[in-house]
Amino acid sequence: MAVTNTPIFVQAPRTEIVQVSTANTNRDGSGTLSTAVSAGANGSALKRIDVTAVGTTTAGVIRAFLFDGTSYRLWKERLVAAITPSTSIAVFMDWIDCSRPENELFLGSGRALKFSTHNAETFNIAVVLGDY
Repeated sequence: MAVTNTPIFVQAPRTEIVQVSTANTNRDGSGTLSTAVSAGANGSALKRIDVTAVGTTTAGVIRAFLFDGTSYRLWKERLVAAITPSTSIAVFMDWIDCSRPENELFLGSGRALKFSTHNAETFNIAVVLGDY
């Protein structure tokens, strides 16, 4: 995308969903990671990330990694609470509001956001974003 003084806006909103279930205790980007988002040709702006367990969870961690095409870097960790869902207890859920300054995330072309789970438990991760 050419550099100009004209503001740019998201051109194509989208939601991507990935399921993560393979245990990976590494914080260096090695081991099994699941790609939630690959940036659009002109880059992407993330708005929100939702994490929802599919069933029972034990104390653990969900990790988000940034991939620049060569290297992985740990971006965020979210603690997972031990929950046994029932008709009166909901499954584990968490979110990251990427519109807040401390969570803002813009992915350049060729970059990706990947996730892992500390324990072998299944999570659906939905990412709301827009491509430029």
